[in-house]
Amino acid sequence: MRLSSQKLFGVFKRSLTPNRPYHVQWLLTRRCNYRCRGCTVWREKTFPEEIPAEEVKKGLDVLRDLGVIEIVLSGGNPLLRDDIGEIIDYASRFFVTTIYDNGSLAVKKSDDLRNADFVAISLDTLDEKKFDYIRGVRGAWKRAMKAIETLKDEGIKVGVSPTISQLNLYEILQFTRYFAERNIPVWYCLYWYDYPTENQLFGIGKKADEFEIVDREAMAKICNSLIELKKKRQNVYITTKTLTALKHFFLNGQRTWKCKALQGFFMVDSLGRVAGCHRNEPVASVLELRDVWDSPRFEALRKKYGECNQCAYLCYIFYSLHSTVRSNLGVVWDQWKNVRTLLKNPPIYLNEKER
Repeated sequence: MRLSSQKLFGVFKRSLTPNRPYHVQWLLTRRCNYRCRGCTVWREKTFPEEIPAEEVKKGLDVLRDLGVIEIVLSGGNPLLRDDIGEIIDYASRFFVTTIYDNGSLAVKKSDDLRNADFVAISLDTLDEKKFDYIRGVRGAWKRAMKAIETLKDEGIKVGVSPTISQLNLYEILQFTRYFAERNIPVWYCLYWYDYPTENQLFGIGKKADEFEIVDREAMAKICNSLIELKKKRQNVYITTKTLTALKHFFLNGQRTWKCKALQGFFMVDSLGRVAGCHRNEPVASVLELRDVWDSPRFEALRKKYGECNQCAYLCYIFYSLHSTVRSNLGVVWDQWKNVRTLLKNPPIYLNEKER
């Protein structure tokens, strides 16, 4: 974790600036070394080029000017990039920076991960056979558990990120307790799938019956249980507002949010192209955003995306619910115990030169 007074001041200032895109996911690569059953990225025969670290850093400068607070670096598996350490090092100077790994490369690249605020290991279950089945790779569970243990021992802020699906629905509460009791944060994804669309930024997967949540009542009960667990334990990294929205969605199909794509959040792909979400078409280069962010074209796109109700990806729900200054303060209030612990543990430097 990297905290300087300059970074804290910058994040605080941007979080109090209204009408900014606070959240960005940068999909740094489409390459992946696993064969996950709920994903189709690994089935691609060819992969697009990836802009180099220097171009990524120029893009990050643009994002900082726009008011972005949080960067999630993902893929594919972003740790497959040889320059990932350079990218993390630069991003972590200015943003709350999270990087994802499936557990296969984190140990080998631990030195590259030290400045990340959070390293998220994708782990869905404590059942070894089930996890290896989901990932399509034998030994995946053991490698993920080893990565979590090793990074924690080395003082790197590691967490686990399960994708909630019908396959692990009934064990999510136990799973959360297991890691929270060991002072390992848990934050969640939700299984969803892409509807057919043309020219989308980034395809993830098609509908798979074994993953789709059919026991909607059980999912709603899990939301209630996690709300109660948050009151008793730290390390449950999901807001009550998000859990309440999920509960209503699964009980009666009610969406208590409107999509804030290209408003409170957006995506960037490995070529530096920007889209409101991965399902939508690219609309600009990241380096063009300063010039087009307040344009009539982008305003029209925001209105269009705000009417979309075709997905329930959990990250987009969270971003849409927490897209204002007031909701930024609400996240801090909701997660205050975790925030206080994070601020207490790492040293806070006056500036980057003190590191």
